[in-house]
Amino acid sequence: MPKFTPRPNDTDTTVNRMKKTISNMEAAEAAMEFAEGTERAAIKAKNERRKESIEGMQEEIREEKDSRK
Repeated sequence: MPKFTPRPNDTDTTVNRMKKTISNMEAAEAAMEFAEGTERAAIKAKNERRKESIEGMQEEIREEKDSRK
């Protein structure tokens, strides 16, 4: 079994992940204009999951800032 080495919390990494997620969400919104049926529904569902992920990342960033005070 490989050793598990936890990675330290890094606000910059979280911010970059959040920016990438937002960018992907915006690109998906643009792609929805050309999508139909199940593809459109899949994009909507994935963007909902992205929104939840962004909220989690925002909370993580807040917690990291609070822990550094």
